[in-house]
Amino acid sequence: MTILIILVPIALLLGFVGLVAFVWSLKAGQYDDMDGASVRVLMDDDVEDRKP
Repeated sequence: MTILIILVPIALLLGFVGLVAFVWSLKAGQYDDMDGASVRVLMDDDVEDRKP
């Protein structure tokens, strides 16, 4: 039962760190372009434009 005295504050601290990291990522603009990565995967950048 005494282990809960150690584990509960550690769990709360880790939860708070995760919340701070999530809020930081929101303010940094990590979720602004949700469709950009899926479209960039489909683009074929290595193929050069061939002109006749």
